[in-house]
Amino acid sequence: MSAIKSNILDDLNEEYYQISPDILSSFPKFRPPLNLYRLNEDTLQILLYKKQGERMDKEVQDELAGLCSDGNIFVARSDHKIYSKHISKQLDLVLVDENLKEGEIAEVFRYALTERLELFFEQPVKAIWDLLYKDLMVLTEYLWNDKNRVKALVRRMYTEHSLANHSFNTGVLGLWLFNKVFPGSFNRRVYDKVTIGLFLHDLGMCKIPAFIRDKAKPLTNDERTKVNMHPLAGSKITLKLGLKFDELQFCIMQHHERLDGSGYPTKLSGEGVTPLGRITAVADSYSAMIAKRPYAEAKEPEQAVTELLADARRYDKKYVSHLQGAVVNGNW
Repeated sequence: MSAIKSNILDDLNEEYYQISPDILSSFPKFRPPLNLYRLNEDTLQILLYKKQGERMDKEVQDELAGLCSDGNIFVARSDHKIYSKHISKQLDLVLVDENLKEGEIAEVFRYALTERLELFFEQPVKAIWDLLYKDLMVLTEYLWNDKNRVKALVRRMYTEHSLANHSFNTGVLGLWLFNKVFPGSFNRRVYDKVTIGLFLHDLGMCKIPAFIRDKAKPLTNDERTKVNMHPLAGSKITLKLGLKFDELQFCIMQHHERLDGSGYPTKLSGEGVTPLGRITAVADSYSAMIAKRPYAEAKEPEQAVTELLADARRYDKKYVSHLQGAVVNGNW
């Protein structure tokens, strides 16, 4: 690439980004999902090449492929929402697209993982699990190379509750907290398992009837009993799927256990609650508190973390302190 062209691309970086042949090959052949632009190397201008949905014949497709190989095809950063939804179907493309910014990649992960989680919770069977697993492994591949990247995901936590939204929130916050508690003292295999556990911690809630999950009034004793069984329901689903590793079971079975023995489903206490169970409990509770739910308004992050810190009998103060430091200082 010439120095002049390189400088032009640097100047255009805030408005457009260059797409690779890998990205282009994922687009529908005959109609682009968003506007495509090309760099005119004679005038050094970015010009509209093909409009979104405009039909392209074989000759145009070949020309487009050549232009893309030469690094002359771009999309507008203002079309990022469309682009995010498109590449979320092939999430591993974020690993090869060098032109996406960190925040844009986080948006792609947010959209893709939430959609996959929704589908899995609607139908928790192996075929759909395999798709979710593949996307979670793309996430761990991306984060393993630089674990600080999880901060961009935490900054995009949802403030409206749904089971999928809550699972995303707890997943990314739990990974951030896991990195803080165990900096560099785990291998990739453990990281993969922890990620699965955190994102599936509330899996059993998909077996709780929606009218109970979404109820705005206090639960009856019978309804509360059903809800308190959701960790066991989640564990049962994972075992049916052949997912039999401790990290997953700790996240599912212990995210409602409390250090003073007041939690459920087995009323563990003290050292009986594992470090991963404690991390998931903090991430789960904080994520629930900052999101608007049918029975409660969202709390401000500072209020939520202050309440958790004051409840040291039930939550591990050391872990909550990591969270407080980030919330207070904005150090995500």
